[in-house]
Amino acid sequence: MPKRIFTFRRGAADRTADASEALGLKGANLALLASLDVPVPPGFTLATSVWREVQSGGDGLPQELRADLRMAIEWLEGVTGRGFDGDTRPLLLAVRTSARAQMPGLAESVLDVGLNDRTVDILAAELDDPAFAYRSYRRFIESYAHLVLAVDPAEFEDIADAEAAEAGWTEEPGDRAGWRALIARYQTYLDAEIGAVVPQTPLEQLSAVIEAAYATWRSPLATSHRLIQGIPENAGLAITAHAMIFNEHDHNSGTGRAVSRDLTTGESRLSGEFGLVAPRAREIGEKPPVLDLGTLSAGDAERFPADMAELTEHVRRIEAHVGDVVEVDFMVGDGELFLMQSRVARRTAGEAIRIAVQFVDEGLIDEAEAILRIDPNSLDELLHPTFERTSDLVVLGRGMPASPGAATGEIVFTSERAQELANEERPVILVRNETYPEDIHGMHVAEGVLTIRGGTTSHAAVVARGIGRPCVTGAGALRINAGTATLHAAGKVLREGDTITIDGTSGEVIEGAVPLLRPALTGDFATLMDYADRARRMRVRANTETPIEARSARAFGAEGIGLCRTEHMFFEGDRVRSMREMILASDETGRRAALEKLLPIQRSDFTELFEIMAGLPVTIRLLDPPLHEFLPQSDGEIAETASMLGVDESVVRQRIAALQEFNPMLGHRGCRLAISYPEIVETQARAIFEAAIDAGEKAGEAVVPEIMVPLVSLRKELDFVKGRIDKVAALVMDERGCEITYSVGTMIELPRAIVRADTIAEIADFFSFGTNDLTQTVYGISRDDAGNFLSTYVRQGIIERDPFQTIDVEGVGELIALAVEKARRTRPDISLGVCGEQGGDPASIAFFEQTGLDYVSCSPFRVPIARLAAAQATIRDERSRRGRARR
Repeated sequence: MPKRIFTFRRGAADRTADASEALGLKGANLALLASLDVPVPPGFTLATSVWREVQSGGDGLPQELRADLRMAIEWLEGVTGRGFDGDTRPLLLAVRTSARAQMPGLAESVLDVGLNDRTVDILAAELDDPAFAYRSYRRFIESYAHLVLAVDPAEFEDIADAEAAEAGWTEEPGDRAGWRALIARYQTYLDAEIGAVVPQTPLEQLSAVIEAAYATWRSPLATSHRLIQGIPENAGLAITAHAMIFNEHDHNSGTGRAVSRDLTTGESRLSGEFGLVAPRAREIGEKPPVLDLGTLSAGDAERFPADMAELTEHVRRIEAHVGDVVEVDFMVGDGELFLMQSRVARRTAGEAIRIAVQFVDEGLIDEAEAILRIDPNSLDELLHPTFERTSDLVVLGRGMPASPGAATGEIVFTSERAQELANEERPVILVRNETYPEDIHGMHVAEGVLTIRGGTTSHAAVVARGIGRPCVTGAGALRINAGTATLHAAGKVLREGDTITIDGTSGEVIEGAVPLLRPALTGDFATLMDYADRARRMRVRANTETPIEARSARAFGAEGIGLCRTEHMFFEGDRVRSMREMILASDETGRRAALEKLLPIQRSDFTELFEIMAGLPVTIRLLDPPLHEFLPQSDGEIAETASMLGVDESVVRQRIAALQEFNPMLGHRGCRLAISYPEIVETQARAIFEAAIDAGEKAGEAVVPEIMVPLVSLRKELDFVKGRIDKVAALVMDERGCEITYSVGTMIELPRAIVRADTIAEIADFFSFGTNDLTQTVYGISRDDAGNFLSTYVRQGIIERDPFQTIDVEGVGELIALAVEKARRTRPDISLGVCGEQGGDPASIAFFEQTGLDYVSCSPFRVPIARLAAAQATIRDERSRRGRARR
C-alpha cells in the first residue's frame, strides 16, 4: 500500500517526485515551503491515493486509514505541544482540500476542527478572550454543518437573529452564558431538523470532514471543470490538515499578502498588504485596518507585529527557488509569523513583460525562459484600448467577444451613414444585424462594430480583427427596428446618434460614453519581441490590403503580407460602380471596358503596398468571392446602377437574380471565376506586374510578387489560371523592356486539394492554407452559422475548442500535415504557409511549427501575438527534440 499521509513542519517535509499529483496544490506548496526552512504551521496531507482507496473500499474511512490518522495526530501533538481534545492548550486543525490544479466545486476549508463544548472554554481561558474562542466555535459548527450535513448557512443567521431578539444575545467578550446558549440552540436545531449534531469527539469530527470533502470531488461543478481541464476522475483529491494559527484574537495578529517585487517598476522590494485585527487597528488609527508592506519595508516596520526583515528574507528565498516573482500568503498569530501558501505572482500582461525582461537583465533567467513566461494572448490588452470598470456602468447586453479592445461612438445603422459622420470627425459604432462585404468601408471608418447575429468567425468578426476594430457579435438580446432606426436593449430604446461603448474583449455593450485607456507599447515590450524574433523559426506575415493596415502591420513587426484579399479593394465609391459595370456587362467586350477603369486603381493599390513592404514578400490573392456580393441590394442602389449603365431597372434586376446562388460559398467563386472570365485574372495580373515594376524602379531593387490562385481543387484549374498569368507577365515584360521575377501558388482550402497536393505542387511555387474555408469544407458547416451550436458543443464537451478559432488537429490538422508531406515529396523547396484566422492563434501556431510550415499570416493586430507564439513553439519543439535525443 503506498504511503497515505505525508507530514510537514519547518525544515522538514515528506515529499514525492510529483508533489502536486500526490499532495494537491496546497499540500505540495506547504511541503515545499517547509523544505525551504520557512515558518509554516505544522501538519499533514492525505495523498490522492487515499481518495482512490476510500472510493474502492465501501462506506466510511478504512480502519487502516483511521489508525494512520491517529498516528499523524499524535505526531502533530508532539510537534505543537497541544492535545487533540486535550485538557490544556487544545490542538485545533484547519482542513483544506486541493487537487493538482485549481478547481472550483471542491470543499471549502473547515477551520477549528477539535473545538467542542469543553475545549472551547479551555481555549477561551488560554487566550483570555472568550469572544474569540466562541466565535471560532460558532464558525466551526456552521462550516461543519454546511459541508457534512448540507445545511444552508443562512439558517444559522436566522437562529442568531432569533437568539439576539429573544434572549438579548450579543457578541460581547464576557458574555459566556450568551455564547453557550447560542451554541446550544445551534445543536438543538441540527438535532430536530437534520437528525444529527456536530460530534464532540475531535477525531470523529475530522473523519466526517474528510469523508464529506472527498464527496465534493464528484460534485457537478468539480466534475465539469475536471472535464474542461482534462483531469481524470481517478486523479483524486488531497486533503491537508494543519495546526490553526490564532491570527484574529489580539493586537499582535493578522493576515497578509507579500509580493517579492514591486510589479509596477520591477524593483526588488517587498510589496503587498497586511490586515490588522480590530484592537490593533484602533490603537494605531488605521481605517481600514490594512498596512502597505511597501511602506513598511521602506523603514517603518515597527507598525508590523512581527519581524519584517524575517518575512522579507523568507520571501526572497522562495523567489530564488521558484525563479519568478512570488506572492506569499502569511499570518501573524500573537506576534509569530507563519507562511501559509506561495504562488507565482498574479500580474497584468505589462507587468509580466516588465518582470521577465528585468529577470533577464539580472541574469536570473535566459531569453528563452522569458519568452515562455508570457501568455501570447495576454498581449491583446497592450494592443487595444481598454476602459476602467466602475460600478456605475450600465450594461445593455452581451454578445460574443469577436475582436478585442473597447470603442465608444454614436450609433449608426448603415455604412453610408458611418462614412458621413466620420467625415465630420464624429466617432461612430456601426450597428448591424450582420455585416456583408459591402459594409467594409463603413467598418473601416467606425470605431467599433456591433452585430446582433453571427459568431466569432462571422464576416464582421474576421474583418474587424483584420483592421483592428473592436467588435461584438451575436448580441441576440438586442433588437434593431429598421423602420424606426432604433436599437432596443435592456428595456431601453436607443436612436441613431445616441452613444454606446462596446468591449470586444468581454462582449459587453454599455450605455453612454466611457473614457478609454489608450495602449502604450513600452520598451520592455519591444525587448520581449526582440527575444522572440531571435528565437523563432517561422516567419510572421499579415493579412492586409489597405495602406493603413499595411503600415500598422509593419509597425507590429510583420515580415510581409501573407494575404491581400483584392476583393476588399472594390467596395467603395467609383470602384464598386466599375465593378458592377463589369459584372453586369452582357459580353466580354463590356467586361474588358469596365476592367480598364479598374486597372489603374488596382495598379496604384499594389504599388503602394509594395512600397510600404519595401522588399518583403507580398502575396496577392486573385478575386475570390461570388460576384453577386458586389451587386446593389437596395432600390436606390439598383436605380443608380441602372442609370449608370443606361439600361432599365428591370434589366439590372434580372441580371442580379441570375447571379444569385443557393450556396455561394461553394459556388461560382475563386479560380472558377478566373476560368469563366479570364479577362478578370488578366487585368489583375497586369496590375500586379506593372505595380511591381513601378515600385521596384522607385526603390532601386526588384519586387517579387506572389500571386495566389484561390479555391483550387484540380491541377488543371491551376494550369489554366497560371497559363493566363504567365502570358500577361510575358506581355508586360516585353512592353516595359525588363524582366519580372514572380511566383504563382494556390490557397489550399478544399479537401481534394489536400489529397492531390503532390500533383498540384508540381506547378505551384507555394501553398497557403486557408484554414477558414478548409475547416468549413472538412466539417461541412458554415462559420457564419456555426455560432448557433458550436458554443453548445463546447459546453457539452463534444468538442474542446471552436475549430474556427483553434485548428482541429485531429481532422483539419491531419489533412494539413498530409498536404505538407505530399507537397514536399514532390517539391522540397515549396514555400508553405497559413493565412486563415488560426494563423494568429497560439495553440494553432504550435501545431504549425510541428508540421514544419514556413510562415503564418494573421491580422495586423495579432502579429505580436503570433511572433511570441512562434518563438514559444520553436523553443518547446527544440527542447522536445533534445529530450528525445537524450533518451
